[in-house]
Formats: sequence, structure tokens, C-alpha cells
Amino acid sequence: WGVKVNGVSGGVEHGRTSEKRVARWVACAAQKSAGLDTSSVKARFPNLRPDAFRHPVDVQATRFLRPLVGLEFMLRRMLSVVEYAFYLDNLSSSVLVSERQLPEVHALLTEACDILGIDQVPQLYVRNNPVPNAYTMAFQGKVPSVVVHSSLVDMLSPAELQAVIAHELGHLKCEHGVWVTMANMVLLFTQTFGGSLTARLSDTMNLALMQWLRAAELSCDRSALLVAQDTNVVVSVLMKLSGGAVSNLSSQLNVKEYIRQVEMFEEASRNPMGRLFRRGMTEGLSHPLPVLRVKELVAYGKSSEYRALVESGARRRQES
Repeated sequence: WGVKVNGVSGGVEHGRTSEKRVARWVACAAQKSAGLDTSSVKARFPNLRPDAFRHPVDVQATRFLRPLVGLEFMLRRMLSVVEYAFYLDNLSSSVLVSERQLPEVHALLTEACDILGIDQVPQLYVRNNPVPNAYTMAFQGKVPSVVVHSSLVDMLSPAELQAVIAHELGHLKCEHGVWVTMANMVLLFTQTFGGSLTARLSDTMNLALMQWLRAAELSCDRSALLVAQDTNVVVSVLMKLSGGAVSNLSSQLNVKEYIRQVEMFEEASRNPMGRLFRRGMTEGLSHPLPVLRVKELVAYGKSSEYRALVESGARRRQES
């Protein structure tokens, strides 16, 4: 998921947080037993292509690299070793989610895969870590996996946790791990073996790569929205991560006010000085600023592109 959280250094109050988390999950279970569960009526996208929801910058960058078939094959073979080491590390130091281990979390994963049209359900691990985060690993495709930190599970509702899982599934769907590594290798090659002209261009290429990384995150935020099918759920995740681990105050967080804060940021950074500071804040980041992610997400949620996808998915759901 990769949201930068300032000032969080293990300050999660696990006792209180666990009680609140249990209450949220019990309430969710009660809704299901009372027939109020809405997951069964969510739109499904069985034949979803990555380019159908990718951010435009992500689409352009990936299309540029796709002709490098030989490099892609070699890279997948090389990175399979890294993937296997990652697999062993997860087995040794995390909890593997399954139908018999954290079954409600496993149900969130399988439903998200079903909605996004992912046939191979990746392994999902919960790892004890006080810094809220989630990440993916899949290069060779043999052992795709998603890791979610325990502190992130603690602070989120079931719907929000599923949105995080769906964001990570977006990385797997788009194969960002392979493409971004390929881009880094191309950049390294030009820096090492290029002449004076390519040396001067390397900084520009690096900025372009960082822009692509940020766009890839926006693509995965769209993936989260396709599963949540509620903009407020995904915005709530970003809001909670931006605010840090405020477990005893989480019930007072207000999504509408956070969206208003996004509008305040847009207004404040509209003048020349604001644009300069905004550019400086963003250029070196691999992830967009949280407020900019919210802006992009809200715009995508209102777009005809998103509405058309959901409507087509809803029709398929009714026909099945």
C-alpha cells in the first residue's frame, strides 16, 4: 500500500485497538447473519484487462516496455530467486491466511479476486509490524503473495481491509513488480554504459520513472475502488493512514472533511509558490501525496469510465 506515515513508530495501542477491531468484525458478522451483507450484489469483472483501469501514465510506460520480451523473460527467471526467498521469509515470520486461519480475512481475499477476475488466488500473510503497510511479490508467478502488517489490520474495518488487499491485487494484476524492475534496469544501463548525452538525460529518465511509480499506485487505488465499489471506503483508508494510529479517535474521523482538506490543498497550491512547493514535495516520491491520491480517486469514481465498468460488471453479475 505504501502510504508514508509520519510520526508512527510503533505507537499502536494494541489492547484498545484489538477490542475495537473485534467489535467491528462482530458487527460485520451480525450484518451478514441478518441478511444485510451487500457483498453478494457487487459487480464482478471476470474478464477484466489491466489496461481497463490503469492510470494513463501507467498504460504508456508499460506499453513502452512490452516489446522488450527477451529482457522480460530473463528478468522473471532472475527474480524468481528473490521471490522464493520472500516466500520462505513469509512462512518463517508471518501467519498464512487460509480457510482455517483467519477465515474472515481469507473470505475478503477470495471475494476481491473474484471481483477482479484473478483466477490464481495469491497467498496472504499477516505480519507483526507496528508500521501500517502492505506489499506484494510476484515475478515468476509461482508463489504470488500479499503481506499485510498487523497494525494495518488493527486500524481498519473489514471493508477497508479488503480495499487494501484489492490495491495489492492491482499490483499483481498489472505485474508492476516486473515492469518497474525492467524500467530500473534500462535506466541503470543508460547511466552505466551511455555516453555524455544519456548521462545528462538520466536525471530526466529517473524523474519519469518516479512519475510512473506514482501512476502505478493510482492504478491500484482504482483496483481498490473496483472491489470496494464505494469511494468513501478507499478514501477512509488513506485518511486513517495519513492521520497515523489514532485508534482511540478513529470513530471521529470524517471522510467528507478529509475530501474538503484535499480541496484546501488544491487551493493553497494554486499560486506560483504553492506550485513550486508542491512539485518539490512530489518529485522524489515513489507514491503520490495522500491528498493527491484522494483527488484522483474521487475523480475516477465520478468518471464515465468507472461507471461503465461497474455497470457492465453488474449486468454480468445479474446474468450469472
